[in-house]
Amino acid sequence: MSTANQNFNQDQADAPNERSAHIQRLILLRVRVAFAAVVLFGLAAAFRIFYVQIIEGDKWRGLAVTQREQTLKAMRGNIYAANGDLLATSLPYYRVAIDPTVADSAVFFRNLDSLSANLARLFPEKDRAVWAKELREARSANRKYKLLSKNLLTYQQLKQLKNFPVFNTGLKESGLILEKTDKRFNPYPELARRTIGFIPAEEQNRRYGRGLEISFDKQLSGTGGKALHQKIGPNLWLPINEDLQIKPIDGLDIETTLDLNLQDTVHRILKSALQKYQASSGCVIVMEVQTGEIKAIVNLGQEGDSYGEVNNYAVGESGLAEPGSTFKLMSMAAILEEVPTVTIQDTVQTFQTGKHKFYDDAVMTDVMPYGKLSVQEVFEKSSNIGMSLLTYKYFRKNPLRYYQWLEKFGLTKPLGFQMAGEAAPYVKNPSAGGWSGSTLPWMSIGYELKLAPLHTLAFYNAIANGGKMMQPFIVKRTFYANKVSEEYEPRVLIPQICSSRTISILQKMLEGVVQRGTAQNIKSTHFKIAGKTGTAEKVKNRIYTEEHYTSFVGYFPADKPKFSCIVVIDAPKNPNASPDNAQANRLFAAEVAAPVFKKIAEVVYASSIYTDLASMRPLNSVGLPTIRAGYKSDIVNICNTLGLGLNDRSYSFTEWVRTAPKGDTVILDDRPSLPGKVPDVRGMRLRDAIYLLENAGLKVRCEGTGRVISQSIPPSSVLKRSAIIVLKLGS
Repeated sequence: MSTANQNFNQDQADAPNERSAHIQRLILLRVRVAFAAVVLFGLAAAFRIFYVQIIEGDKWRGLAVTQREQTLKAMRGNIYAANGDLLATSLPYYRVAIDPTVADSAVFFRNLDSLSANLARLFPEKDRAVWAKELREARSANRKYKLLSKNLLTYQQLKQLKNFPVFNTGLKESGLILEKTDKRFNPYPELARRTIGFIPAEEQNRRYGRGLEISFDKQLSGTGGKALHQKIGPNLWLPINEDLQIKPIDGLDIETTLDLNLQDTVHRILKSALQKYQASSGCVIVMEVQTGEIKAIVNLGQEGDSYGEVNNYAVGESGLAEPGSTFKLMSMAAILEEVPTVTIQDTVQTFQTGKHKFYDDAVMTDVMPYGKLSVQEVFEKSSNIGMSLLTYKYFRKNPLRYYQWLEKFGLTKPLGFQMAGEAAPYVKNPSAGGWSGSTLPWMSIGYELKLAPLHTLAFYNAIANGGKMMQPFIVKRTFYANKVSEEYEPRVLIPQICSSRTISILQKMLEGVVQRGTAQNIKSTHFKIAGKTGTAEKVKNRIYTEEHYTSFVGYFPADKPKFSCIVVIDAPKNPNASPDNAQANRLFAAEVAAPVFKKIAEVVYASSIYTDLASMRPLNSVGLPTIRAGYKSDIVNICNTLGLGLNDRSYSFTEWVRTAPKGDTVILDDRPSLPGKVPDVRGMRLRDAIYLLENAGLKVRCEGTGRVISQSIPPSSVLKRSAIIVLKLGS
């Protein structure tokens, strides 16, 4: 056989073997692909099971649950002013739904048309025909829950709703479903807004709360209750049986030391000054000398085109600043205590140049050359050179002694104020870092240290109080239904900050500032004021600028101190100067902050230390409160809060109205204020009367307490600006 034939026969024999191997390879590939697919499917299934059970487990378990125990929120406590005025409260609002299958069929269909008409008036987003159609369809579809409106109803609206046909048969008979929620409400939204503060609704954000709301959150919150709830729809849970509830315990109320009348007056005075000088911010604190009770605290910062309670400049970090010359009182106290032989007649040379170099380029300057001054004059004229030379003379060899006196005066640590967020003082210590050769002289005049206004006021208050430093406080007690839970008494921080001799000298110096010194412009003919001006250059980018931090702090009456007060106006601008002229915009405390202090002191003094502006007594059998006249929006807010009916017969542009009760309704009538005529303020609260009259250019004097019962210049008389009008007050 030829070779060719042999090869052909061999190929014919190998062909089946190759086909068999090829088929085996195809089968093996398919098996592997199928196995991989099964593995991948298994892994996907395992991942899905893991995702559903672990990642989304709570979600699906929640959907499967039809009953669960839920926490019932307690009613949050109220915040009151000292005389019982309401500063913050929780008002009830209601989400309203219906189970249309509950009502008796005859009652439901007989009243469906009138019920729909009433619902259309209360919820105008749907007309009468739509309401009738939706209610009929919901009943036919056997729906157990139909939300009437996404909008919450007030208590007054709920009362109205309960009188609608079908609903007036009662909750159980009508199928009406109510879900109550509370909203925080401030009757005077701008007054002490930053002090009252707020608390976020979300539990995880509560740390961002501010003011009294967060500081006393534990007391105000109360204790939540428990109730078994039935799921009736997505995220809709309703109590199954009220008998199964653990009732929540309402939060405690807190009574503050604030006087609403004074708070309002101070707010208006400070706001007017900030607007006049286009300042960046300002604050005022008025405190009772003997007790440390804060009677008014106002914090105003730029808010859009106006000023509002934005930051806590009086107490918090945003108010920490170099105090400037008000700190000279602390330095003078340290000198008098360290060297008892120093007298107010001693002299110091401040040089005819008005400048003095301490170290290298560290040059101390005065606003004008003074030459030789007595210690008393150094303080009254607020000489930087004089004060720094005196401090340097007695403490340069041992600056730690100066710091130790400040420590003894209570100026190096927080006061322990009741509100969260109190700023800690920043006072340099020679034994720590940051001390240089120029620190002592500059520190003596209020630089290279930072204090919050409250801390400065506490020290001045101690001088007025004969040396006893009181801890400032703003909450007097917590209580529930007239049962006191905790009472906060006045607390002495330092029984005697320095000797009686030093106190006596410092008091004379503070009086001298107003009688002969930098604050002569606020001297009063009715009572004496004692205090100190403070003007500090502000630092920007580590460089002192022409922009000033101005303040005045003191007490009154100087001979028998009853109130201490601090006024801060930050970065004021000269209203008559070009914004680009930094030199012309240099304003000092004597012309900016001190006059504000005087206005506040005169209001307090003239009103015989407080008039209860918001006192109300029943006028008739239905117990309507006394709201004889006043600012329209205030009266409307009060009536809405108390649920009183209103009949507004005044024009829409009228701001000031007179009122009269008629049955259970308060009637509002016009109280026209004609241009060039004396306003009619009879029946008004004192704060409203003062606001109207002073804006008209009149000077107000008061006699008695209560509301205005008569005015010395008759209403609608020809207005003569700067004329004195005497208001007689009574109940």
